[in-house]
Amino acid sequence: MCGIVGIYNFGPPQADKPVEENVVRRMCNVITHRGPDDEGFFIAKSKEQGAKSVGLGIRRLAIIDLETGHQPIHNEDETIWVVSNGEIYNYHELRAKSEELGHKFYTKTDTETIVHL
Repeated sequence: MCGIVGIYNFGPPQADKPVEENVVRRMCNVITHRGPDDEGFFIAKSKEQGAKSVGLGIRRLAIIDLETGHQPIHNEDETIWVVSNGEIYNYHELRAKSEELGHKFYTKTDTETIVHL
């Protein structure tokens, strides 16, 4: 079972308060037991990503795609990011349909289908 953490600073005055990566890392350290295999972080850095106001973290228990399934996962232009704990059972079908529509995948994980859908 994975563990997910996040911070979203919304509304004045919090929207201008930057998310600090060290805070997200400390949050993940508390849940290391939930995902001993990997950890990943996303801190928004551009206006399109919600600059300064969004931070995601994950502790991962690797089940599918042990080699390239590192999270957070993003779409082609890095405008959509996701961390996920779960399994998408029909991801092979969803991936094939997305590839037919021109989407490019960089992992073999089921989680990546989310950002392309």
